[in-house]
Amino acid sequence: MSILSFRDVWVEYGEKIVLEKVELEVADKSFVSIVGPSGAGKSTFLRLVTGQEAPTRGRVMLDGEPLSPEPGPNRGVVFQRYSVFPHLTVLDNVIFGLDCAGSPLLGRVFGAKRKAAAEQAEALLTQVGLNHSLKAYPAQLSGGMQQRLAIAQALIRRPRILLLDEPFGALDPGIRLDMHVLITELWQEHGLTILMVTHDIKEAFKLGTRVLAFDKRRHDPQAPHRFGSTAVYDFPLTEKTRQVPPELAGLAKEEAA
Repeated sequence: MSILSFRDVWVEYGEKIVLEKVELEVADKSFVSIVGPSGAGKSTFLRLVTGQEAPTRGRVMLDGEPLSPEPGPNRGVVFQRYSVFPHLTVLDNVIFGLDCAGSPLLGRVFGAKRKAAAEQAEALLTQVGLNHSLKAYPAQLSGGMQQRLAIAQALIRRPRILLLDEPFGALDPGIRLDMHVLITELWQEHGLTILMVTHDIKEAFKLGTRVLAFDKRRHDPQAPHRFGSTAVYDFPLTEKTRQVPPELAGLAKEEAA
């Protein structure tokens, strides 16, 4: 069953075409890795799902209905650079999402609601391994811990779709492997649909149930802006099919460079 549908989606900025003729169905609870060269529109594709970007032409559908043109609680997002609030503790960083949802005007809930929000945030922070750092501030955390915090922020309102924009690119290799385990556990336990942009093609094939490669089908050296990218390769994955195929060997070398 599809949770997201892209129907002849184009994104254009004046004469510059970023994405063209994107036709995709994304299955519910799938883990879609998105790869491609720099400038191939990968992050633009994610912004279409968050609602930060609207198609110039075509439609993006969520559960068969047009996607709302603004970010919603059913979609969480984690960026490469940690989107955490430096002036709030770890616990308050995660409670903040519940504060805004429960009290849009004041930005803070009180009493029994505050206690329930704190308990929910603590449970999620325990799940991501930060239960011993509730009173710490982001500056006191390592890069990997800050990214765990950003993931907890994104999950606190129980989104159906989690969007990851190069979430592990700034982490050391060892910490990155730990994050692979964590995100896989969270995906399965929370029943998430994940779309992850990554420059690491091996990471894409390791984590995903499907890999999409974005690039341009057509090139004009005299007017490179006149053609946009689309999904040029679409690979469903199983535990037995996780080798990078020959078609993407060149891309793998480019991303590693």
